Order: sequence, then C-alpha cells, then structure tokens
Amino acid sequence: MKIIVLGADGYLGWPTSMDLANKGHQVIAVDNYSRRNIAMQTSSEGLMHTPNLEERAKIFEEVSGKKIDVRIGDLKNYRFLENMVKTFKPDAIVHYAEQPSAPYSLKGYEEAHYTLKNNLEVTHNVIWAVLEHAPDCHLVKLGTMGEYGTPNIDIEEGWLNIEHNGRKGKFLFPRAAGSLYHTTKVLDTDLLWFYVRTFGLRVTDLMQGPVYGLSTTESDMDERLLPNFHYDDIFGTVVNRFLVQAVAGVPLTVYGKGGQIRGYLNLKDTLQCVDLALNNVADKGELRIFNQLTETFTVNELAENVQKAGAALGLNVEVKSIPNPRKEAEEHYYNPKYTGLMDLGLKPNLMTTEVLGEMLKIIIKYKGNIDNEKIFPRVKWNK
Repeated sequence: MKIIVLGADGYLGWPTSMDLANKGHQVIAVDNYSRRNIAMQTSSEGLMHTPNLEERAKIFEEVSGKKIDVRIGDLKNYRFLENMVKTFKPDAIVHYAEQPSAPYSLKGYEEAHYTLKNNLEVTHNVIWAVLEHAPDCHLVKLGTMGEYGTPNIDIEEGWLNIEHNGRKGKFLFPRAAGSLYHTTKVLDTDLLWFYVRTFGLRVTDLMQGPVYGLSTTESDMDERLLPNFHYDDIFGTVVNRFLVQAVAGVPLTVYGKGGQIRGYLNLKDTLQCVDLALNNVADKGELRIFNQLTETFTVNELAENVQKAGAALGLNVEVKSIPNPRKEAEEHYYNPKYTGLMDLGLKPNLMTTEVLGEMLKIIIKYKGNIDNEKIFPRVKWNK
C-alpha cells in the first residue's frame, strides 16, 4: 500500500513508519518537530538522543535497504497536506499528528490553546484532504482510552446500544475525558463521525491505552533507530517513567492511592494493531472503533511489577506515594472490552518480568543521561 504516517517523528510514529516500510509498503513520514520543540521548551528531553527524521530515515535505509520518504511541514497548513495527498494518492493515512500530553495541555493558557488548535485543525485538515483528493483512502486515527474516563459501567468498543422509553438506538459510548488533551480526542471522534456519516469516509479509530516499550524489530538493527523514550512528567508514560526511576534509584512516584486502573499495551502491540487495522479496511461510511489494550493494571500493580523486574537485576526499587497532581478517581470500577483486535489476530506481548527486565537493561546503558528533576510532577490539574 501507499501509506502516509502523520506525526512520524513521535514515540509511536517512528516505529510505525519503519514497521510499515519494512513490510514493503511505500511510506511517507510527515512531521513538524513540534513534540521535539515542546520537549526542549519544557526540559522534557528523552533518555537517549534520537536523530532527526531525515537522519533516522537514512540510517534505516542503510541497515534495512528499505526507503522512507520524509516530509517536514505543519499539517495545520492545509495546502501542504493537500498537495501531498493529491500527488501521492494514499491508500491509507495513519494519523498520530497531535500534541499528546495531558499535563502539557493543562500547563497554562498558551499550552491549552496550542493543544486545542493543533489537534482539531490537523484532524479537520486530514478529513478534508481525504474528501477532496483520496475519497477511498482508509484513515486510521489514534484515539485514546482516556476519552471514556472511568465510568461505573463496562466500557464497550466505541458504541453503546441503548433502550429508552421502549425504543432502541446505537450511539457513541459516552465520553468523560480527564484532561484537555483527552477532550480534543473526544472532539476528534465527533468530527470523524460527522464526516463518516455525511460523506461516507472509511475510518478506524483506535482507542489506545498507555504504551510502554523501547525496542522493536527495526530498532534492534541499530540503536540509533530507538524511539523517543521519555521518562519525565509531561511526555513519559507511567511504565516507562517507573523503569527509569528504578534505574536511577528514585522511589517510584505513585500518584495518590495508586488505585487508578488503565489498560496498557506494549509498543510492539501498537505496531500489530495498526497493521491489522490497515489490512482489514473499514467499510465505506463506517467509523470502526477498537479499544487498543491487552491487559489492565492499577498504578500500584505497575509499581509492584517494576519492583520485581528490578529485583531480578539486583536493583533495590522503592515505592513512594505522593500527592496526586491530577484530578481523577484514585479508586474506581474499570472494565473495558477489547476483543475486536484480538478477533483480527492480535497476539499480545504481555507485561512479564522478562519484558520489563529487557527494558531495564537498555535503560541501564543510558543511566548517565537520567536527570532526576524531570521525574517529579511539574503540572497540577487544580491550580
């Protein structure tokens, strides 16, 4: 297939670009380096240096023999995106191109405004470029399980059948996001649903849980191809952050009671899920929603898992509860359904002590780069 990956310099975008190119697809990788720039502005740089997108593509071609075409530009500029879609005529677009940090979206007005403007404008531009120049293109969009919040009922895969006053209907599952970033994803879903039912687009919306992981098949060829690995409070997902804290000898920072439950998946499974979505195309006029996770944990359980993995490598890992900077339920019901991708053939890489241990070994190699000041929360939901 001819595939455009938007947000290709990101934690998920770069491994996805390599994975698809390695599978023989023709890939255009697009980014404007906003995540890199925000990371520098907020002192949230990753654990190891990662080459820029052009350099990454050259290294990847050297070690794999496969080419990735790189385009640097801002997707809020519709003409830049339009020209690319018009000339390339993609079979699919994988859309990661959004400001992805909940803490950043609540840091202040400028950060909130940028998150809202960037995320919604880019999604709307992508929709229109497809409508005008590639109407049969399959849009695979990264959503988030955070759209749902933590309702006191089972979370279905995107849709809910309701009977009310003797009549039945099927509706998008109620959303109750816990940050402005997650709220922009809710608005994305509403935008997509409007254009799908009005103009017959093909869309798969992947409601992804927090991702952990460092290496993929492609990055194993050359460590310079590793993804951006953040461990800070703004871009670092909780498992990755805990693993770095374990190596640094900093007690794992459990927010509040630690009973917050979420659905997690390995970076390698994100690649699997995107591949399965691309190879099982949504119907014309369908907004297909999958909940993208493989297992659920409380934050306390994650801390225990990292403790065990650390102990197996001789690390003395402590856990410490700190005041919760977020506004969230710290103990709650959480039962998401996630059979759709399993039915398509997803084979999960589960969070074993061995999997975490392999990550710890890589982190230990870069231990000298760890800056403890990046670990602790710098943004509070309640000002």
